Amino acid sequence: MTARSALPPLAVVAAAVLLAGCTSTAPAGPGQGPELVRPGALLTCTHLPYAPFQVTRDGKVVGFDVDLVDLVAKDLGVTQQIINTPFEGIETGQDFAIRTCDLAAAGMTITPARAKVMDFSDPYFNATQALLVKRGTPVKKIEDLRGKKLGYQKATTGALYAKAHGKGVELVEFEDVGLLLTAVRSGQVDAGINDNGVLFDYVKHNQDTRIAAEFDTGEHYGFGVRKGNDALRERINKVIARAKKDGSYDRIHRKWFG
Repeated sequence: MTARSALPPLAVVAAAVLLAGCTSTAPAGPGQGPELVRPGALLTCTHLPYAPFQVTRDGKVVGFDVDLVDLVAKDLGVTQQIINTPFEGIETGQDFAIRTCDLAAAGMTITPARAKVMDFSDPYFNATQALLVKRGTPVKKIEDLRGKKLGYQKATTGALYAKAHGKGVELVEFEDVGLLLTAVRSGQVDAGINDNGVLFDYVKHNQDTRIAAEFDTGEHYGFGVRKGNDALRERINKVIARAKKDGSYDRIHRKWFG
């Protein structure tokens, strides 16, 4: 789901574009709406788990992002279908190039690097980085971790922050946020860095952990679409703006964040 950032190798993207020629898109409805990969469906790429944005509960993927994209699907007259895929494929634009999905909803920060390989909706969530530790640990800032281990999730803005500010800190990379959180709680690492929304949700359910610090990175989440897919991007923006005006956004926010 972070502030999840890196630019893809050109070879990967080139190969993805070649594969894209083997697929086609279909309109959302008869003669109207944005073109979609599969008729009657809005295919959403995400990377699980990333609670409370996307997480599997009772065999179903639910979350803040899921509910917002459901509003978009309803507006298009189709059904959202979620595809769990490695985050690297999302943030490099590969999943769009090979038509795996119509949009990406993955708690994803809008960055200049990512904007080169996909187009973003208007921002829908403000985020920042935070530091998770076990309760009782005296850590209050990243400098307190010198000589200790700091975990981060691969290909995220948290990873960039850790590498830029973790002087003298041993950095440990994890493939997904679930592994990172488990590593903090088990003591495999002394702290973990990730998006504040995810970490506060984790602390709420795991009270033997706490947030030691937040870092104001001024990040904004956006939904990603294939480059040039202006019709879908504009429809997403329209739905988000309407949800903020009619109270739907606030209702969904309270549902997942309290």
